[in-house]
Amino acid sequence: MGVVLLALGGTISVPGRGRGARLSGAEITAAVPGLTELGVPLDVRDVQAVPGGSLTFAQFLDVVAIASRAVAEGADGVVVTQGTDSLEETAFLADLVWPHEAPFVLTGAMRQPAMAGADGPANVLAAVRVATAPDARGAGALVVLNDEVHAARWVRKTHSTSTATFASPNTGPLGHIVEGRVRMLLTPPRHEPLPAGLDRERLEDARVALHVVTLDDDGDRLQGLEATHRGLVVAGFGVGHVPGALAPRLGALAEHMPVVLTSRTGSGPVLRHTYSAPGSETDLRRRGLIDSGFLDPYKARVLLRLLLAAGAGRDDIAEAFALRG
Repeated sequence: MGVVLLALGGTISVPGRGRGARLSGAEITAAVPGLTELGVPLDVRDVQAVPGGSLTFAQFLDVVAIASRAVAEGADGVVVTQGTDSLEETAFLADLVWPHEAPFVLTGAMRQPAMAGADGPANVLAAVRVATAPDARGAGALVVLNDEVHAARWVRKTHSTSTATFASPNTGPLGHIVEGRVRMLLTPPRHEPLPAGLDRERLEDARVALHVVTLDDDGDRLQGLEATHRGLVVAGFGVGHVPGALAPRLGALAEHMPVVLTSRTGSGPVLRHTYSAPGSETDLRRRGLIDSGFLDPYKARVLLRLLLAAGAGRDDIAEAFALRG
């Protein structure tokens, strides 16, 4: 059946002046040199025409459901074009629930189509190549830009404007597209998928806050959080530290909801028992916080919200982070 391409919004769909609100998927693919010559049947569909920064969990799970049906009906792989603002989060969301061997490939653009050096066409061409590559099967959700293949689990947007913005600081890319050939160098570990068909009311109720720790942080913004949210992700200093004055507040919250400790640094793990001062990772774990391992704050929030929406208790959540972090 070939590849199903699901077009959302984002920079890749922003037309030149006077050309309307957005480019359709058909218009995006028509501007890709060499795409027809691949000989890959392409089923292009327009869905969720919103910028990447406006996507919701529910909207993107609907996109995954469309992709899953397409694979069940015979598609060899799926490509999703979207805005890059939230791509590292939607990719991980897809990866957590994607049950198929067929590749689920996300791509986008950093430059609008009318700009000099627009990167969208090359990214779409590379994404379609990866979606049909035998070596990409079983790798879950993949992010393909700048002729690099990244695992959804590790990829991050690291620069606000560069076309080389997507990187995987902890591992590097899984593969590259070289002379039109997909070269996969690594295979990411896969785990049992989480439930994808979540009740939308439960998903909406599973609100998870993200608190980035800063110098002289007293936790004032966390007051009353237990009344409005079901979980909290803390982006701590370095290996998972917070000001000593903040530790009791986090411990009190951990009595009411799962509180996950991550690092705000962008790479590297949260430690478990190296430091013991008030506010250290050892102190916070003793107060009931769950360590995220290598998961960054944004991906930890995605995982925690899905787990809460699925009805997971604290022990199940701790086990899931131990497995996936």
